[in-house]
Amino acid sequence: MTGFVPTRHHDIADDLRHQITTGSIKPGERLPSEVGLAAGYKVSTATLRRALAVLQGEGLVEKIHGKGNYVRGPRRKIMYVGGWGTLDPWTAAESTLHVTVRSTTVPASGHLTTLLRVPTGSPLAEYSCLSLEQGSPHGLARIYIPRDLAPVGVLDDNSVCREAVTRFAVLSPSPATVRETVCARSPTADEASALRIGATTAVLAITRIATDSTGRVIEAALLAFPGDRVDAVFTAHHVLDERQT
Repeated sequence: MTGFVPTRHHDIADDLRHQITTGSIKPGERLPSEVGLAAGYKVSTATLRRALAVLQGEGLVEKIHGKGNYVRGPRRKIMYVGGWGTLDPWTAAESTLHVTVRSTTVPASGHLTTLLRVPTGSPLAEYSCLSLEQGSPHGLARIYIPRDLAPVGVLDDNSVCREAVTRFAVLSPSPATVRETVCARSPTADEASALRIGATTAVLAITRIATDSTGRVIEAALLAFPGDRVDAVFTAHHVLDERQT
């Protein structure tokens, strides 16, 4: 059986990794230009980019469009609490964590019609939320609510709904049930761009459906977190059957 034969781009990745882990290149520091690095290692820019892709996949290097490649600092994980869906209070209150929110109205189409059980073209309120720590993305949420059920003043600075949306929480008042489906998968192109991760970095994807007491779907949320930056906690409660007491 033959062993693994390292290629030139793996050699370059090993050298840069050593410089990063030993502190020769510090967190937050910008790497030399790709052209400059390629010249220094006497390789083509294509080979150099393959080396950087290895480090990007490991989470050591982050490529910011139009700015260059930067060494990532240690990532503090955030926590998603299942059940009613929210970032835990400690995480949400952390001063270094900031959530940007954008709202719009979109027509239901494709998988949204299935998730919300509405006809194609039905108006939906969409809330796009991106959590960032010191400018680096931690999580992405897209929350959809039938337009006639959307809470009033959801983005007002002083509203309770504003606090809920910035915690990725369920926005609809008093849902009867919340069902969450969790999986690890590769990111979509939009997720990779928003979260600044490579296509090979796994994301923890959560699809959350809230229904009212009549069984009507009142909210659907699509959440994605880089796998190395989140812990998801789910708690099960045992309910006694009154017939057994």
